[in-house]
Amino acid sequence: MALVCALTNEVPEWPVVSPCSGAVFERRVIEKYIMENGCDPISGKELKQEELIEVKTPAVVKPKPPSATSIPATLKTMQDEWDALMIHSFTQRQQLQTTRQELSNALYQHDAACRVIARLKKELTAAREALATLKPQAGNVNVPSMISEPTLAAEAGVGGAHQMEQAGMSTEVIQKLQDKATVLTQERKKRGRTVPDELVTADQVKSFLTVASHPGLHSASVPGILALDINSADHSKILTGGNDKNATVFNKDTEQVVAILKGHTKKITKVIYHPNEDTVITGSPDMSIRIWHVPTTQTQLLLRCHEGPVTGLSLHPTGDYLLSTSSDKHWAFSDIRTGRLLTKVIDTAEVGLTTAQFHPDGLIFGTGTVDSQVKIWDLKEQSNVANFPGHTGPISAISFSENGYYLATAADDACVKLWDLRKLKNFKTIQLDDGYEVKDLCFDQSGTYLAIAGTDVRVYLCKQWQDLKVFNDHTALATGVRFGKHAQYIASTSMDRTLKLYAVE
Repeated sequence: MALVCALTNEVPEWPVVSPCSGAVFERRVIEKYIMENGCDPISGKELKQEELIEVKTPAVVKPKPPSATSIPATLKTMQDEWDALMIHSFTQRQQLQTTRQELSNALYQHDAACRVIARLKKELTAAREALATLKPQAGNVNVPSMISEPTLAAEAGVGGAHQMEQAGMSTEVIQKLQDKATVLTQERKKRGRTVPDELVTADQVKSFLTVASHPGLHSASVPGILALDINSADHSKILTGGNDKNATVFNKDTEQVVAILKGHTKKITKVIYHPNEDTVITGSPDMSIRIWHVPTTQTQLLLRCHEGPVTGLSLHPTGDYLLSTSSDKHWAFSDIRTGRLLTKVIDTAEVGLTTAQFHPDGLIFGTGTVDSQVKIWDLKEQSNVANFPGHTGPISAISFSENGYYLATAADDACVKLWDLRKLKNFKTIQLDDGYEVKDLCFDQSGTYLAIAGTDVRVYLCKQWQDLKVFNDHTALATGVRFGKHAQYIASTSMDRTLKLYAVE
């Protein structure tokens, strides 16, 4: 078995062994290496020439060199260069190995840093949720940790998930509805076509900017705000319903959470803030409707009018009655004072209902269906009096104008249709971009502006139907939009978990 030099990979003429590594070297090569580096090239330990151990081997017989004196000198020079090249190559290989180890350590440290950042982000999200929970205490509001499950009103006749019995539309109820409609009609005639002096102008709406963004109203673990309403008596109070099964009352002026309402077992998709009382109403796919007392955060009444997810809510102008729709193909009319279900009517085509809205006078209302129909109903007669076809896809939102003449509707067809209730026809279609989703519609209290929420948030000037302003601040689908008093500000909610406020800066 031939010996091979660990540096030159050649059979050595004068082999020696390093006591540090036990490797075999060519004497002249290893001596040069030791003179330059002072260490063993394999183990890196300190090594002196005297420590090298000579290996006894038969002498290698070389051919006799030529007698020309210039040739041995040339060969000696070439040999020296070769030896230097071998030493340099070996050093390069060692440096390459060292660099690989350093790179491996750097990659490991980078991976560890990424894990630390992810953990810190998670802790930050948890801290924000804790802060949102603590805000009611900062506002001097006592939020009970446990919310008692209310008992159904005795007049409802049943409990649990069973269907409530219908009490019927009594003469007193019908008369109350008629009297309220008469009063509202007279008030509308007195106002005529005048608009409040405090109403913002179209030019001011064009200059609206995002003045506030609140991401901490609902849980970050189940992101998304699905419903929005504003207290018409106190426009600083905003109500939101979330994917986290909670409803939140927020004061925009103090930037404090007033109450967190917990009790639904599924997400909250519809919310209403009572115009005259500190009461809110929420609807959910858990098939229940809850009426809450905000100061105590307690459920006052639990209504189970439907056998499917609640898809629409609308409060009657009297403030005493509630219209609800469901995918169970029925609309229901309930008394929120007693919890009684007054009447429940199946859709004429027996299809699921998607939304509901009372006419400003309260004697008629509109519903949307999954088969693209918008239907107008007479509340007293409990009958379908008009249908508005033309949309494609389930109806996603409807809204009556304040004067009661116009109805705006939207579906999964990237457009908003305007209907004249006097002529019962579509007089305007606002065509939006392809793929545009509309999730909510809202006229302001004067009927001057129309807001659309969906892919973005847009404001239109009624009658001219001019596009005044587009807000693209949300990073996800906008789910709700409402006007503040005299359109002084606009609020919108989104699946990005934020409530945004727009106004003149």
